[in-house]
Amino acid sequence: MTGSELEALIKAGIPDAEVTVKGEGDHFEATVVSPQFAGRSMVQQHQLVYATLGERMGGEIHALALRTYTPETWAQQHRIQ
Repeated sequence: MTGSELEALIKAGIPDAEVTVKGEGDHFEATVVSPQFAGRSMVQQHQLVYATLGERMGGEIHALALRTYTPETWAQQHRIQ
């Protein structure tokens, strides 16, 4: 699997998300920004992303380092100072 394939899978499951994926093979790092994460715990946010990947987790995707943000938290962390 490629990073762009993984990115497309996440975007298909969370259409309003901004997704960036690094990696290839079965080890990846993804940053996902979505308004759907508002009001959810980090665990719930990650579960939402994992749900989009289904059985690929633990199969085609061995490791996924995941960072999730709402648009607001993303903006706060990346504000130019």
